[in-house]
Amino acid sequence: MNNDLMVRPLTELAPLLEKKEISPVELVEEALQRIEQYDPQLNSYITVLSEAASEAAREAEREILNRQYRGPLHGIPLSIKDLFATKGVRTTAGSKVLENWIPDHDATAVERWRDAGAIILGKTNMHEFAYGVTTDNPFFGPTRNPWDPEKVPGGSSGGSGAAVAASLCTASLGSDTGGSIRIPSAVCGVVGIKPTYGRVSRYGAIPLAWSIDHVGPLAKSVEDAAILLQALAGPDPRDMASVDEPVPDFRQKLTGEIRGLRVGLPEQYFFEHVDPEILEAVRAAIRQLEELGAEMISISLPHLELCSAMEAHITLAEATSYHERHMKTRIEDYGAGVRIDLEAGRYLLATDYVKSQRARTLLKQVFAEAFEKVDAIVSPTLPAFPPVIGEVY
Repeated sequence: MNNDLMVRPLTELAPLLEKKEISPVELVEEALQRIEQYDPQLNSYITVLSEAASEAAREAEREILNRQYRGPLHGIPLSIKDLFATKGVRTTAGSKVLENWIPDHDATAVERWRDAGAIILGKTNMHEFAYGVTTDNPFFGPTRNPWDPEKVPGGSSGGSGAAVAASLCTASLGSDTGGSIRIPSAVCGVVGIKPTYGRVSRYGAIPLAWSIDHVGPLAKSVEDAAILLQALAGPDPRDMASVDEPVPDFRQKLTGEIRGLRVGLPEQYFFEHVDPEILEAVRAAIRQLEELGAEMISISLPHLELCSAMEAHITLAEATSYHERHMKTRIEDYGAGVRIDLEAGRYLLATDYVKSQRARTLLKQVFAEAFEKVDAIVSPTLPAFPPVIGEVY
């Protein structure tokens, strides 16, 4: 058996599977061995589906041998943030409140990856109910950063980020409300994408804040992320926010040519109060973009000081609304940090929520105007390095 398959990106594994040079069985066996070896320290998984994954690998092998190859995800071992419903497999959302919930359906995103032939290795650890950014979970234990086990992996999709970085899966499914894909991707050194709202169905994903929740992949490379998003994207009548827009070929657009690309450099907010080492790394990346032919354009993004309060108010109101039924009967089963946030939501004024939605509309206009001038905006993902586990909730 090869012992280095799992460290390879999807774009290297898929052609080998299609040409039958490796087997899905071989790949899944190696993945499960890596999980057994490394995850006791990292704690990136809540539930590992060893038997189901092995059986799915055998079925994928039979299909590929019978010339029923489905595409680049066929036979690829992936993981799923434990926020997404998985039929017949408990889905906890990282909380004692749902520790015994076994859905009778798959989330749309899970369903689409399964239909593409992907193999689900297990459900990854996360910040309880996705309401936080450390994945220091009070019930299932903290997930540790593979690069420094004393540090957090980010969150709320911290288990997904850690599992991808440690090659305990090829890629993972995450969710992002206020950074929950982007933060662990940055902290764990992997690629994450928060798609446009409505591009990927959220049906079957336990919500944090329904009007700002997104679903997307965490992967080893940009090209891997494009392939994974391709399988996820598209309308879904079960999600009222789903947008019926054509899905482009994301991978085909990755030509590597960026000459003439207009890249916006924000004058406000994003480059303020940033650790000097992070700032220098971002500046180096900007210089590289310039060398490759991109045009750097200074842009103004006013009113960004409204962001923190806006996001907090919308999340507080919508999260507390969703959890109201559990809070009436299971309040003691919430972790202390999430419980405090949810109880605070009971005292949020309706006027604060309305003002925040108005601020959101204003900021959408600000960015829409900016994107009339530029094709992309570059900025640090985070202003600081990850804290030690236990230092920050």
